[in-house]
Amino acid sequence: MDLLLKISIVIFAGIVGGRVANRFKLPNVSGYIIAGLLIGPSFLNIIASGEAANFGIISEIALAAIAFSIGSEFLLKDMKETGKDIMIITLAEVFGAVTLVFLVCFFIFRQPFEFSIVVASMSAATAPAGILMVIRELKARGPLVNTILPVVAIDDAIGIMVFSVALSIAKLTAGVGTFSWIELIWAPLSEILGSLLLGAVLGFLLSLLANKAKGQSELLCAVLAFILVGAGLSNQLGFSSLLTCMVMGAMVVNLLHNANRIFNLLDDFTPPFNLLFFTFAGAGLDIAVFGKVGLLGLGYILARATGKILGATAGARLTKAEPQVTKYLGMSLLTQGGISIGLSMVVARELPQYSESIITIILFSVLIYEIVGPILAKIAIIRAGEKNGAMKSIPQTEDN
Repeated sequence: MDLLLKISIVIFAGIVGGRVANRFKLPNVSGYIIAGLLIGPSFLNIIASGEAANFGIISEIALAAIAFSIGSEFLLKDMKETGKDIMIITLAEVFGAVTLVFLVCFFIFRQPFEFSIVVASMSAATAPAGILMVIRELKARGPLVNTILPVVAIDDAIGIMVFSVALSIAKLTAGVGTFSWIELIWAPLSEILGSLLLGAVLGFLLSLLANKAKGQSELLCAVLAFILVGAGLSNQLGFSSLLTCMVMGAMVVNLLHNANRIFNLLDDFTPPFNLLFFTFAGAGLDIAVFGKVGLLGLGYILARATGKILGATAGARLTKAEPQVTKYLGMSLLTQGGISIGLSMVVARELPQYSESIITIILFSVLIYEIVGPILAKIAIIRAGEKNGAMKSIPQTEDN
């Protein structure tokens, strides 16, 4: 089948999936993923097994744009007031997930140390795309939403760093690599610092150029070009494209007087990419993994969810956060997607002896969390009473 015809089918499937999801009061993103699952290899096989990976460029553009939008939440005047609390909450939920998943895999399921520490480190990151889509769909704003977005942004950066350290330790104990302690620390630190520096430089340059852009069309082209440059250079240099684009967005929102016009312009462009990203993500999933993961996969799912909920709750109580944050933050942070899949590909290259088991568990986890996670986030935001709030810095385009 022609490539363009397949893309059109994916778009129509996503539209229908989103509408059906709305009829059942589910988030649009859940409808996109389920629609993708139906046209994928598990059912209609319009998108054959492995074929979704051929459209990876769409996923990269969507994730980079989403990361850039999340960066708009890092307004310095707000971070000065809540930055310390956000960091404490983030560290608590990351620690809760990683620790509990490791204990369950290593002590209960008797998995090798290398397997346990790597798969535990991959439980830290939260997929920002699904959560951001739900927030836009609900036009939500309030203490819970204001906590969710920076926590998600920071825990992705921390998750990447934790994974890098865990992978280095696993390679050491498995005898795959020989690293000094300095290299063990410097490898993940250089990735984080490089991403921060690159994002800051590009964000500064974009802020200068934005003031000189002639009209909205030229400004939109410039913003898209910078996002692609950020993602492309990060991939080339071995940095985190998500972290780079987040920092770029943070620089823009802090340096430009009217930064909202940039994020609003970008939001006019990205909905088709978001739909394609989530629908292709669903098409890339295969329900056959259910038969392979067994109790270990279920144990990972439950341990990650419990760890994040307990950790987020403990962190919120420690910082004396608002009651709705303490009660509902944990269940809002369960989505897992592109970052974890990307990390599993790194495992396939660096620790091939464990790659099949880890990739199977991660794919199973993504299948569950990318459908259930946004639903739980929507329930949490509605119960927290933050639906239809006047959002301040995140563009609002998703129609209910």
